[in-house]
Amino acid sequence: MTDNNQTDIKAERHKQRQQKVKAAVDAKIAAATEEKGILLVVTGNGKGKSTSGFGTLARAVGHGKQGAVVQFIKGTWECGERKLLEGAGVKFEVMGTGFTWDTQDKAKDIAAAEKAWTAAEKWLQDASIDILLLDELTYMVSYHYLDLQRVIDALQNRPPMQHVIITGRNCHRQLIELADTVSEVNSVKHAFEAGVKAQPGFDY
Repeated sequence: MTDNNQTDIKAERHKQRQQKVKAAVDAKIAAATEEKGILLVVTGNGKGKSTSGFGTLARAVGHGKQGAVVQFIKGTWECGERKLLEGAGVKFEVMGTGFTWDTQDKAKDIAAAEKAWTAAEKWLQDASIDILLLDELTYMVSYHYLDLQRVIDALQNRPPMQHVIITGRNCHRQLIELADTVSEVNSVKHAFEAGVKAQPGFDY
């Protein structure tokens, strides 16, 4: 058999494999007919959860959608995403107390979480908000700063076409069960563990 014949056979086999792949993908696309607001959870111990949430939000804004963000476990430091997206009309509510090891004041943290969640509940009832990012919400549930059932009720009763993104480590299993899509970000290595400090424009 000549080299040309072998090349032709390999090319034909590749084409047949790709045709099967295309047929399977086309069938899934044809079967996906429902339109609804998606609840996305991005969890895990790796870097990039909030970044993923902001990226999805930016995509929606690029399509002319109205977005809003509630940031939990965030301080008063500059946030590149906030500076950019507020300029595009995205509404923000920032808890503003920083990390719990900074405040060392549980009562203050709970009060700040309540204020931030009140804004979230308002937006979860507003059909004009197409996409809502609840950044680091998982901590509010795991620290018992917010009642889990209250969170679930608000998510379940939101406008039917509203998308919601929840980010943070150790997401409660009931939120994972409620979600339509769940992504887990795992850490392989992190510059901070090697003594590299967080840097503006890359880490925040």
